[in-house]
Amino acid sequence: MGGNFFEGTIPQSLTLLKGLQDLDLSFNNLSGQIPKDLEELLALQSLNLSFNNLEGEIPTKGIFGNASAISVNGNDKLCGGIAELHLPACTNRGSIKQEKSSNALRIVLVIIGVVFGFLLISFFLTLYWKRRSKSEPPSTPPLIGERFLNLSYKDLFQATGGFSSANFIGSGSSGSVYKGIIEQDETIVAVKVFNLQNQRVEKSFMAECKALRSIRHRNLVKILTSCSSLDSKGKDFKALIYEFMPNGSLDDWLHLSVEVHNHSRNLSLLQRLNIAIDVAFALNYLHYHCDVPIVHCDLKPSNVLLDDDMTAHVNDFGLARLLLELDNNSSQTQTSTIGIKGSIGYAAPEYGMGGRATIQGDVFSYGILLLEMFTGKRPTDQMFGDDLNIHNFAKAVLPICMMQILDPTLLPKEEQSEEIERDAINRNEGHNHMTGKLQDCITSIIEIALQCSMESPRDRMNMDDVVKGLNLVKEKFS
Repeated sequence: MGGNFFEGTIPQSLTLLKGLQDLDLSFNNLSGQIPKDLEELLALQSLNLSFNNLEGEIPTKGIFGNASAISVNGNDKLCGGIAELHLPACTNRGSIKQEKSSNALRIVLVIIGVVFGFLLISFFLTLYWKRRSKSEPPSTPPLIGERFLNLSYKDLFQATGGFSSANFIGSGSSGSVYKGIIEQDETIVAVKVFNLQNQRVEKSFMAECKALRSIRHRNLVKILTSCSSLDSKGKDFKALIYEFMPNGSLDDWLHLSVEVHNHSRNLSLLQRLNIAIDVAFALNYLHYHCDVPIVHCDLKPSNVLLDDDMTAHVNDFGLARLLLELDNNSSQTQTSTIGIKGSIGYAAPEYGMGGRATIQGDVFSYGILLLEMFTGKRPTDQMFGDDLNIHNFAKAVLPICMMQILDPTLLPKEEQSEEIERDAINRNEGHNHMTGKLQDCITSIIEIALQCSMESPRDRMNMDDVVKGLNLVKEKFS
């Protein structure tokens, strides 16, 4: 809880937390005396009360008996405590206050002035280095197992083998991602290292921290912690540590060839439908079920990651915007939204004209994503140009020639049927039945994708209706 602007006294109720191990209230505006009952917290191992306005006598028992476990610097009205703290005795402090008219008081005031100046300089120096070298977690400290995860640059360097190419997963506009293994629990993580040479990237880091601070959903990639420190060369270092997704990104499964992975990476129609529903659930949560609605702003296949069970998790909130911020600050709305581009092919057309971030913009990106998943074509494919885009491409063949634009990898698997008999007549009937069922399913999905990717934001579906529609398709197809 350090580095906030908390005022008032230290709550007496903190003394009821019998299992409390570490308490950091430094760099606030707290006043009054230190609760004596903190002595009774036997589990307390670290206490930082430095740089507040605390006063009075420091207790001497419990954790206060260990000078290396407590920090009270920057509280010039404290006195007493154990000898190792080198604080003035409380009796002397009281007598100095009473001798206001003596010459000795003048000498003391001069000394206090010098000491105060020294403390003030020390305060700003300490604050400066603390901000540069101390981790700045974006939310309540996360857990791995039952322990708080607090990782330094050194920890991440070791976990990723020195950020080696062997552990390199991928890169984007804001930085690179590495696979890492945390030694103490052998937990596998994904470490996103931000490229701070780009001035906009630090804003991306802060936006991602802010967006991920309080959101929890099974279809969002779980952030474990963050690290803001200095690297081995003394340069700024910022990273986010995520839960590792062993099956990589949706983009890999849709577009990388079999030769790259040495095994089949084809997704069946049902797998694609499940992934589409997962992503729709994630966006529905962000838009309608967060305390503050969140716009992702950069939805695309490379930002959809897959776990062991092929469950989809939406990732990369570097461009995310909190709608409450945009609504409450019109000037910020302008500065925050003019730069929103998303990714070419997936960004809503209104963003290209300086439009503000909206949930309808995410719906457009989702519609393009859905079209890509079932046609197998990127929105940036060379065949698209002038007035032809992936939306118009799919719309032109709906519904009669729908199968002609279907990703060819879907056809062989989905046309097989155990009910096909040996004779030609039954085989043709079975084939026609499966093809008709497949076409109905694909047509329904493409219709939803086209409604999501309409040019006008007002004509697009909302994610709640998308979830319902895709689940209905899944029930019929299954």
